[in-house]
Amino acid sequence: MNTSAILPRVVRCLGALSFGLLLSLSAVAQPSGGPYGPVRQSFSVPADAARVIYVSPQGATTASGEKLDAPTTIESAIERASTGDVILLRGGVYRTGGLQLNQGITLQAYADEQPLLKGTEVVTGWTQQRNKLWRTEWKKLFPQKPADWWHRGSEGDKTPAHRFNNDMLFVDGRPLQSAGWEGELDENSYYIDYETAQVYLSFDPTEHVIEMTAHDSALVRVMGEVHGKKSDARGYTLRGLTFTQYAYRALEIEGREPEGLMDPATYGKDVVGTLIEHCTITHCSRVAGYFRGDRLTIRNSLVSDTSTEGIYVIGSSDCLLEKNIIARNNVEGITGYYPSAVKIFNQSHNVVCRDNLVIDHPDSSGIWYDVGNRDAVVVNNWFERCDNGFFFEISKGAICAGNVFVNCNSGTLALNSSGVRIYHNTYLNSAAAFRRDGRGMGADHFGWHPSTGPSATERVGHVFAGNLMVSDAGNKKSLLFVGQPQEHADVYTMPHLSYLDGNVYVRDASSVAKALIVWSPAAGETTQVDLPSLDALRKLQPAVEAHGVQLALPPSAVFHSPELKHFTLVDGFTTETVAETLPEEVRALVGWPKGAGLTPGAYQRPVAPELEPVARRSSKSAR
Repeated sequence: MNTSAILPRVVRCLGALSFGLLLSLSAVAQPSGGPYGPVRQSFSVPADAARVIYVSPQGATTASGEKLDAPTTIESAIERASTGDVILLRGGVYRTGGLQLNQGITLQAYADEQPLLKGTEVVTGWTQQRNKLWRTEWKKLFPQKPADWWHRGSEGDKTPAHRFNNDMLFVDGRPLQSAGWEGELDENSYYIDYETAQVYLSFDPTEHVIEMTAHDSALVRVMGEVHGKKSDARGYTLRGLTFTQYAYRALEIEGREPEGLMDPATYGKDVVGTLIEHCTITHCSRVAGYFRGDRLTIRNSLVSDTSTEGIYVIGSSDCLLEKNIIARNNVEGITGYYPSAVKIFNQSHNVVCRDNLVIDHPDSSGIWYDVGNRDAVVVNNWFERCDNGFFFEISKGAICAGNVFVNCNSGTLALNSSGVRIYHNTYLNSAAAFRRDGRGMGADHFGWHPSTGPSATERVGHVFAGNLMVSDAGNKKSLLFVGQPQEHADVYTMPHLSYLDGNVYVRDASSVAKALIVWSPAAGETTQVDLPSLDALRKLQPAVEAHGVQLALPPSAVFHSPELKHFTLVDGFTTETVAETLPEEVRALVGWPKGAGLTPGAYQRPVAPELEPVARRSSKSAR
């Protein structure tokens, strides 16, 4: 079967997008230029396979699966498989879900075929009503109430409660949005009467393929005993598979979560060493993958068109996300909830996000480390059209370097955190923000924030150096925001940053933006002040930005082609802004050679000493 015709359109569209980005990124650029997402290839059988089991959509439950021409079902194979076994999936559509396993097994595509696991079934039995609507009965429903903290009074007019239901309906592969009653229906929506289990459409569905969610999840790695086997505490391996149209979480790994401040040796050990590569997870009503367990690796995969989160990592350490495409989270436009394409949560340590494309999340953060995390590494990623690109909240210690932020509300946001070190990133129409407020000073709705994150007096020690911030004429926001509320001025008397130097601030000369930098704490009645220039900042804080540069230039005078997202620096644009050598630890993480000359931002090339730097020629007039 040729499955390319039934793959979600998003896969093909994002493939084209990825190819376009590859064309626009230079070979010397950071990020690397890919390849990103799943790479079509022929997978070989792992040499160390204990046993090989063949499955197909047409497989027989009674078949052994030991031979290619006698495949079994995926359900039967998972029941039989033990640690070290490999399940090879033939191409085609598997309409299945609720699969449970607790063994360190491998599930991968057979050769170059394309297995597609779907959480929907085809809906039939439609009848037209006198009001011209079409109706059918569907009892495989997944109603879900909003969380207790969601405030209907303030958010109900923005996000109707039915948006939190996990049911999904697709017309010829295109997802429709839920409606609150029959009168709202159009060609882009569907309505469910949960009391009668009736589904309604406004158009003739008999001329289309209608699919509706029938499975909550695809694959759950459980902690306990299943299929007569005890857990081996080993993670599974997935290669070359597509999961789509599941009602809740396509993939989930069970594990104990920390409660209050805990030693990382006491959690994250129930399932260790999960590997997901060259997979696609798309169109999940809530989360593509909810993962617990140390040494998780997700690489060269596509995660897209999700709702609350794409990838959720909780209470896990020593994890790696690299060369993935993570696109379009919060597709339902939920408000009153804080969605994120990647969520790292609750005392996850040493989680590395490296060389990913995080794109098209205007109503969602990109990568969010939230509460109690330590030693994050975010390097060489591309963030575009996100609310917050990299968000680090109530956590300790992060390195953010070599990234590109394009048209984000905040490219980087450090909130109520400590020790966030930000080096040599490129920002286009994206602010760099450091904030602190009253959250976590005392008890909160979780009850454990203060114990796992830095206390109020510890929310310091940030570094911001060697970054290139560029803004076009239409961007009215400050390029650097260092803020805190007036009501906590007596608590937050110490500076946010321990080091601020060597950054380049570029704003189009025609800009009418009020502030180049927002700064706090400042003396006087207002603890947070708007500053129009670097000179104003130096007057307020003489010890900062001794080597910083402010320029009045359009983006086209800085980058080779901002229109084509080619953000290497134009010939002759060099600045002497780096006041000290980049720490070798950071050089190693971003892959820059030891001792090489540095230019501002993420795109490095040797400085040509014979050229008079543009910044040097222009900076005097800008100051």
